[in-house]
Amino acid sequence: MDYRTKEEQVADYLRERIISGVYPRGSRLKQAEIAEQLQLSITPVREALKLLEAEGYVEGGSYRGARVVPFDEAASNEILQLRLMLESQLVRSAIEKITTDDIDELRALAKEFEQAFASGDRATARGINYRFHRRLYDIAELPQTLHFVQILWARYPFDLINSAEGRGKDAVAEHDEILQAFAAGDAAAAMLAMRRHIESGWAVLRTVQKDGA
Repeated sequence: MDYRTKEEQVADYLRERIISGVYPRGSRLKQAEIAEQLQLSITPVREALKLLEAEGYVEGGSYRGARVVPFDEAASNEILQLRLMLESQLVRSAIEKITTDDIDELRALAKEFEQAFASGDRATARGINYRFHRRLYDIAELPQTLHFVQILWARYPFDLINSAEGRGKDAVAEHDEILQAFAAGDAAAAMLAMRRHIESGWAVLRTVQKDGA
């Protein structure tokens, strides 16, 4: 059962689409269009955009429409270090609480991610990747830490990273390494695997930026 409010559900829907690149950086999000897509009233959409504005995903959440915040390259190194610290805490807590059913659910998401990338549907793959990490960190039961991580995700260029050639194949292997560590109940291995996963994406970003310079 989903205990989130309508505003929280809409906010999570929009986060996933921003991170996946369905809503590109700098694009406009119109409340009426989103409400029509989700078959909801304007109110939960407006409140969801306020939440996302507070987290840094959008700006100017007025009736004219919010704008997806551009990627801030200057802040990316600091964000990387904060992600490594906070997401390690979430992994450490999650491994103490995770169940066999949780691992099965995560494996199913990892498989969906692999299939989406294999079919060339990178936007869908990025969305599934968001759900994979969000579900894993939900298990930690550290809502404030997860909240801060989501703020960091707003400033991180997942769309650029996951559009790079070969990133999908690497991410599939990294997800498997993370899940193997969780299945074994090995906290140190799980934290190391997640660190490698994050740093691997960072290395791809550096390469993409260098090639585009």
